[in-house]
Amino acid sequence: MTKLVETIAKSLVDNPDQVLVTETDDEQGSVLQLQVAGSDMGKVIGKQGRIAKALRTVVKAAATKEKKKVIVEIVSEEEQKEKAAAEAETEEN
Repeated sequence: MTKLVETIAKSLVDNPDQVLVTETDDEQGSVLQLQVAGSDMGKVIGKQGRIAKALRTVVKAAATKEKKKVIVEIVSEEEQKEKAAAEAETEEN
């Protein structure tokens, strides 16, 4: 699934080299985090979230075929850095 999301995202953005997809498993299934440059967020989300919804629909269809549950989260580099900093701070305390 990560390759599918990565291929679609790279075709949408201006900075394909900054597209990163990571997969983690949790109790609900797999979570795919799509990380793009902040300037490309609008291209991946689309007007009123239409591109993001379409991406999630395609991934859900592919996952259903494999009898899996997959959630796609879209984050910018800045959000990812803030999250990492917050987690590091929590671990220190």
